[in-house]
Amino acid sequence: MRDKGTEVTIRAAAFADGTVLGELDRDNWSPLHAVVPPAQPPYAPFFDGSHLPGHVLVGELEGFGVVGYIRAVPPTELPSNAHVRQIRGLVVDERARGRGVARALLEAACDRARQEGALRMTLRVLAHNEPARALYEAAGFAVEGVLPGEFRLNGRYVDDILMGRSLGGR
Repeated sequence: MRDKGTEVTIRAAAFADGTVLGELDRDNWSPLHAVVPPAQPPYAPFFDGSHLPGHVLVGELEGFGVVGYIRAVPPTELPSNAHVRQIRGLVVDERARGRGVARALLEAACDRARQEGALRMTLRVLAHNEPARALYEAAGFAVEGVLPGEFRLNGRYVDDILMGRSLGGR
């Protein structure tokens, strides 16, 4: 592993990244953030008709290659909320955590959304995922709602936290 100062490179995903991103997803599955069971073979493709490379940014570290991704999409097809993007996936490989990859991906996704004309970024995070919640709060996201007991995971009811942040303008 490199020292903590290793620079993160963020780039747009390409269709060819699908295999490595699918493996990254499967290798980093955790009940801390997943509401579905781990994927089983045969694996669905990472990219399909509703999961497009254009919605994904990839994080790379020198010497490691692809170590993370973020997916940010319009929450609906409605023109009335076209000014919003929603994060629907942020994964960083365990071996690369603590090196600023998640923060860099999050900021790059907000910058990209802003360039596309978005004014807000939203997300959902499980209440027990304290590391993710701390990351989002440090990046300017605030809790905007709570869905109490929205999921039953490992025999426990878990709240779904709705968070959002302004991207400037209005």
